[in-house]
Order: sequence, then structure tokens, then C-alpha cells
Amino acid sequence: MQSLLLTLAFLLGSAVVIYLACEYFVNGVEWVGRKLAVGQQATGSILAAFGTALPESVVTFIAVVFGADASQKAIGVGAALGGPLVLATIAYAVVGATLLATRKSLPQTEAVARQFKRLAHDQGWFLAIFLVKITLGLVVFAYKPWLGALFLAAYAFYFWKEMGSEQVEEEGELEPLKFQPKRDTPHAWAAGAQTLIALVVIFVASHFFVAQLDALAPMLGIDSQLLALLLSPIATELPETLNAIIWVRQGKHRLALANISGAMMIQATVPTALGLFFTPWVFDRALVLAAVITMVAVGTMFVAFRHGVISRKLLASMALWYVVFAVLLVALHLA
Repeated sequence: MQSLLLTLAFLLGSAVVIYLACEYFVNGVEWVGRKLAVGQQATGSILAAFGTALPESVVTFIAVVFGADASQKAIGVGAALGGPLVLATIAYAVVGATLLATRKSLPQTEAVARQFKRLAHDQGWFLAIFLVKITLGLVVFAYKPWLGALFLAAYAFYFWKEMGSEQVEEEGELEPLKFQPKRDTPHAWAAGAQTLIALVVIFVASHFFVAQLDALAPMLGIDSQLLALLLSPIATELPETLNAIIWVRQGKHRLALANISGAMMIQATVPTALGLFFTPWVFDRALVLAAVITMVAVGTMFVAFRHGVISRKLLASMALWYVVFAVLLVALHLA
């Protein structure tokens, strides 16, 4: 019992560390974006998303490249499928729940309407890439690994498009850099150093968080593979989720949504390329279930963004798709 309590304490402690590190990260990355003059949209969809996607990308890389057996490589493939599922359900739901908790609404402005159309475009591209990703998991042929390069090229195109996109009016004011709180305009090196240090802390704490989840499985009598697919993706996507809470709390809703959208594009491409390069990339029933729920959830957001009907309650309700996935996954496992 003491071991269980200690594991739970470590789990909670690492989550707190990740949150505090995210406070420093979002503060630093906003200043980095200002210094690079890339605008808030690219700051959220590229700079912040790329940084916070590192933990789960590294998990996939280590699993598929250095995995000793097929089961370990399967963990990497599961991470490549679980990440987009969590982002499309839990992460969006956190934005909606935070808006409801803080009694804030999404502003009805032209800038927000334009961003919704851009996000609908991103969701559409995600669905197209994800469909190819899933199709490849259902077939077997000799030159499949070479197709990983196409997914890297797809993200390179997205990166180029976002970095060169038209800048929009910024939301809110930038808070003083935490490393230089007395300076109205901090040094570029200080913003970069704060962002990198926070990122290292997020990386280490995220891996510690996942390790505690792995240790918790046998204590609770939960199958390790079930836990890996059901809870581990939530852990590895924790930085994006916490970033969303911080930015929504600051009134920067567009940054929060752009960060989720950008992270989804990374998860649809980079981990997939790694999986194609180093594994057979063949899905079992659980992975197919995760893929189907992900496509339904992203399709819902695509329609909502395209028609401008996004609301706090709709965003919060996206968590229901993850509940559906969890119930069906457990039922599949028991069967």
C-alpha cells in the first residue's frame, strides 16, 4: 500500500512540475515568436507544438528503433495512434472546460472567424493524411517503409505554410519574461534559454510521469498494453493540454487552439514516418478502433470550424469521444 501511495505521489508531483514548466515554456516561446516575428498563429502551431511534441516523438523513436521485441515496437505504433486521439478529444475538451470554468466565451470577431477557417483547413489536411496513415496500417507490401519520407515531406510543407502565413492581430499582451521580469523587452538569448530549459524539464518530467503510469498498472491489476493505449497517450500529451489551460486562462484562445492543431499535424506525420521506417506498421483491432474514433472526432471539429459553430460546450463535449473509445477498448480487451 505504501508503494502505491508513493507512486501516486510521484505521479501527482511530476504533473505539477510539468504544469509549472509549461508556465515558463509558454511565456518563453511567445517571446521567441515575437523575436522571430512569426506571429501568434505560427508561434502556437509551429514553435510551441514542435517543442511540446518532442516527449511523445521521442517515446515513439525509442520504442520503434531500440525496441528489443515486437511488443515494445508496438508501443511506439500505439503512441503514434494515441497522440492524435487524445489531442482531438481531451485537449479540445480541456479548452472548452477551462472556458466554462473561467466563465469566458470565444470572442466573436473577424480574427477569430478567420482562424476557425484556417483551423478547418488544417483539420481537413489532417484527415487526408490520417486516412493514408490508417490505410497503410491495413495493408502489407514491400516498399511501405519508403513512404515514411512522404509524411516528413507533408510536415515540411505544413511548416513552410505556417511560417509564411499572414500575421493576424495578437491576442492580449505578452507577460514579462520570467527570466527577466523587470525588462519591458527581454534579450533574445534569455527568451531562448528560458524556453529550452523549460522544455528540458517538461521532457524529463513527462517521461517520469509515464514511468509512474507503467508502475501503476500491475499495482491496480490493469493489463500493461491496455494502460499503454488508454492512459499513456494522455500522459505524453500533457504538455499540450496544460499549455491550453494556461493560454485560455490568459485569454489567448487562438494560441491554445493553434497549439493543438499544430501538435496534431506533427502527430499525424513525424511518428508515422518513424513507425513506417522501423516497424511493419500493421494495426490490430485496438489500433483500428483508435483510428476510427480519431477520424470521427476530427471530422466533428472540421465541420464545426468550417461553419463557425465552435462553442465552449461543444469543445468540452469532445471528451465524450474518448469515453466511447475507452468503453469500446475495454470491451474489446475483455472479449
